[in-house]
Amino acid sequence: MFYVAGLLAALTGLFYASGNGDFGSFGRTVCSYSDTFCSHPSYLLVGVGIAAVWGAFVSI
Repeated sequence: MFYVAGLLAALTGLFYASGNGDFGSFGRTVCSYSDTFCSHPSYLLVGVGIAAVWGAFVSI
């Protein structure tokens, strides 16, 4: 689950940068498919927290 948390954290960064227009046309393409995550990348951070807590719970 830590791999999933890491992947979600990387996607959070991608959507944040795309929402700010840092990637140019690639960012517009990403945001055309998932406008919600570009507007609110913190939604993915909730998933990162849940995956990290779940990974810690399972590894005990």
